[in-house]
Amino acid sequence: MALTFLYTFTRDVLQPFVSQSRSDFYKIPILVMNKTLPWTAISLLALVYLPGLLAALLQLHRGTKYSSFPGWLERWMSMRKQLGLLAFFLAALHAIYSLCYPMRRSYRYKLLNWAYQQVQRNQEDSWVADDVWRMEIYVSLGIMGLGLLALLAISSLPSISDALNWREFTWMQRSLGYAALVLCTAHALVYGWRKWVEPKHYVWYTPPSFILASLLPATVLLVKAVLLLPCLDRRLGQIRRGWESPRPPRGRGVTEKDSL
Repeated sequence: MALTFLYTFTRDVLQPFVSQSRSDFYKIPILVMNKTLPWTAISLLALVYLPGLLAALLQLHRGTKYSSFPGWLERWMSMRKQLGLLAFFLAALHAIYSLCYPMRRSYRYKLLNWAYQQVQRNQEDSWVADDVWRMEIYVSLGIMGLGLLALLAISSLPSISDALNWREFTWMQRSLGYAALVLCTAHALVYGWRKWVEPKHYVWYTPPSFILASLLPATVLLVKAVLLLPCLDRRLGQIRRGWESPRPPRGRGVTEKDSL
């Protein structure tokens, strides 16, 4: 979280101060924090599902489920519940911070400035359909993603999880979890809209924060999509049911026939 805060601070506060002598330090409590929170939250959510994918790839490589995972992967997998709850907490804070935007004094001053500039331009209508659609979509995606995260957090409570059988609990944590990750990633990408192709948003040759925030979850979703391919999904299902890939006898080298 410290790295994401430092990156956002450098782009949104330090760069205007150095390049334009503009003091935007008032952005730190709300605006900078409200970019740091969702970036950290979606990264933690991706880290919840990444170890499961690494375990699946390891099982496919070994051809068995009976060999133990490395210690670091075991520890990572045991921390997934805590990472998920922390991701939900930060996402909820992000929603609260976003709701506070219109209450800020700086926002009210900007609103007056925008109205004055519109009058000076003799512009009667300031409606921009592209911005309207962008905001409607990404807010809707964010609400749905937060709703699924809340459902996952509630289902992890002992009183709720004990009332579910293993199949129900696994389905909720896996299927709804990936659905939440898809919605949150789409929320970040729609928020960026066309900014990723506009050079003015690459401050000091650094990409906008939403691009970096989307890299890890997009990678996780891509690996998951690859593992859902029928050829890999079928083999992984067989391995998890106890099937083991045949291994050549010990002491027998790989012959030309084997390589073919």
